Amino acid sequence: MKLSTRNINFFYGNSQALFDVSMDFPSNCVTALIGPSGCGKSTYLRCLNRMNDLIPDARVSGEILFDGVNINSRRTDVVSLRRRVGMVFQKPNPFPKTIFDNVAYGLRVNGIRNQSEIADRVEQALLRAALFDEVKDRLHSSALGLSGGQQQRLCIARALAVEPDVLLMDEPASALDPIATQKIEESIHELKEQLTIIIVTHNMQQAARVSDYTAFFYMGRLIEHGETEAMFTRPKLKQTEDYITGRFG
Repeated sequence: MKLSTRNINFFYGNSQALFDVSMDFPSNCVTALIGPSGCGKSTYLRCLNRMNDLIPDARVSGEILFDGVNINSRRTDVVSLRRRVGMVFQKPNPFPKTIFDNVAYGLRVNGIRNQSEIADRVEQALLRAALFDEVKDRLHSSALGLSGGQQQRLCIARALAVEPDVLLMDEPASALDPIATQKIEESIHELKEQLTIIIVTHNMQQAARVSDYTAFFYMGRLIEHGETEAMFTRPKLKQTEDYITGRFG
């Protein structure tokens, strides 16, 4: 198992946001995290590469095992962890640099100086993010001139350039039009051949389309977790069924 969590509890100061969440994430599969707003799914996602470390007064207990090693250990190199467990956020956040330099940024930060290698890895990352054909003639133009959907795929390419093992996606298509959303989903289908992908989404149809497994969160607790087809056709618990049928917002 590439990634697992055991009894994860998370606190914002004195307020507890997650309660004893245990889950396994199989390699080369897509797992969707669903549930009402404020149920803890994005908080849980950010635990998986310790992005929550950046929040004052936040604390976590329990184990997050990545290749069998607990990443919550003080010995964990967090920079190395975030290279191997990349993240794409809800809102596209390209740097005010060229398209090429956005994708190359992580490579240079990680010490790669060979320009030929950088160029090859930038091209490969853009291809994997299904963006290269659209930008190949303007790689040295500002990334801020791209459309919203292109900017999001650029952010995916930027994460892919450093060759992560896991990709976390926090509602990556929530602000995009249907065509851009379709391209993101097509990329997810292709990327799972090389990556383990975990995606937070409010869109039940999207979860059904892209994921192999689905986990339903409610009030900070993992209510149900299983194969997506079974979850959507034979939910075991009433809360899950209510959410899937639209009774929860």
